[in-house]
Amino acid sequence: MNLKTFLLGTCSAVVIAGFAQAETLTIATVNNGDMVRMQGLTDDFTKANPDIQLEWVTLEENVLRERVTTDIATKGGQYDVLTIGTYEVPIWAKQGWLLPLENLGADYDVDDLLPAIRSGLTMDGKLFAAPFYGESSFIMYRKDLMEKAGLTMPDAPTWEFIGEAARKMTDRAAGISGICLRGKAGWGENMAFLTATSNAFGARWFDENWKPQFDQPEWKNALDMYVKLMNDAGPQGASSNGFNENLALFQQGKCGMWIDATVAASFVTNPKDSTVADKVGFALAPDTGLGKRGNWLWAWSLGVPAGTQKAEAAQKFVSWATSKHYLDLVAEKEGWANVPPGTRSSLYANPEYQKAAPFAKMTLDSINAADPTKPTVKPVPYVGVQFVAIPEFQGLGTTVGQLFSAALAGQMSVDDALAQAQQVTTREMTRGGYIK
Repeated sequence: MNLKTFLLGTCSAVVIAGFAQAETLTIATVNNGDMVRMQGLTDDFTKANPDIQLEWVTLEENVLRERVTTDIATKGGQYDVLTIGTYEVPIWAKQGWLLPLENLGADYDVDDLLPAIRSGLTMDGKLFAAPFYGESSFIMYRKDLMEKAGLTMPDAPTWEFIGEAARKMTDRAAGISGICLRGKAGWGENMAFLTATSNAFGARWFDENWKPQFDQPEWKNALDMYVKLMNDAGPQGASSNGFNENLALFQQGKCGMWIDATVAASFVTNPKDSTVADKVGFALAPDTGLGKRGNWLWAWSLGVPAGTQKAEAAQKFVSWATSKHYLDLVAEKEGWANVPPGTRSSLYANPEYQKAAPFAKMTLDSINAADPTKPTVKPVPYVGVQFVAIPEFQGLGTTVGQLFSAALAGQMSVDDALAQAQQVTTREMTRGGYIK
């Protein structure tokens, strides 16, 4: 072998070794705008971490859930970073499917994470997913219609006030419904709203022994109120309306009030899309004086599956994507209005963000009012505000949602819907071994 051949071979070996040291992280994520934006900004991460390459698997929400659930349950190791919701985190952490995030870096500032959001992602004092953006729910209302009705919206109204206001604001001749609420069946559709609402009435899905509680007066009071209010002041065909349908109605000026996700605030106040953009006010979700408000809590978060062989690199990426630095990066490139909301206290103390998002304080107050570890007035054995963090809830929530949607549509009585909900939930919880 001559010197030239030797040197070329040596250089090639060095180059190959260099490439071999680079790790490729496979990241499974949902195809929403914030996640797509993150993919466009990852040069910032790879420049700082040249030994880590990123491969994206971007999926529609239902497909994402199916794929990552199958992979993580088998510890298949197909993905190194997962985009998951507040519902999955406590379930998967308990199963040992997620790694605790204990290496996020000295400057990550985990204490800056909003306590309500952080607590839903924490088990035994350890963070098992880092929040990318968070939300609660609150009241969006037409200030002009409220004034016309001779009323003033309190910052923290009761359901009694909301009922009075909704009926006074209703103008059927003008095509205006006093209130728009979710009616479409599904654990993440009408049952997200109704479970959160029921908390304010003192209701709960299960008692401390996992016995279903749909036969108790608190659920009867909550569902009666909802059905009567929607019949008196809701839009036609409300049992088919979810988030998107009600958003369209509100933007078109056809709703006096809408109680839904805080992330909708930027949509209803955007003059490009909303005919009532300059007339919208905000208030906390209603209560009944029992100490709980009817607002939920959710976060899309990044977690590291136990099956990964690249835990250290995965945590580096999770730290980058959910850091203060990332928020500053988005603000610099896209403006403060597009910064992922609902995760960090420092964002809500930032005057630039407050100016760009006039609904920021009410969003923060709504998030802080939700406690996933103590979601109800009475004690419960589960975690979750608008859901119950057990694997069976997806199926149960959808089945009960179908019954309650049928009651709203007038296809069955409230009493029959609650009796059937009690029956099916008791059967499934007994079958699952919860009820001994």
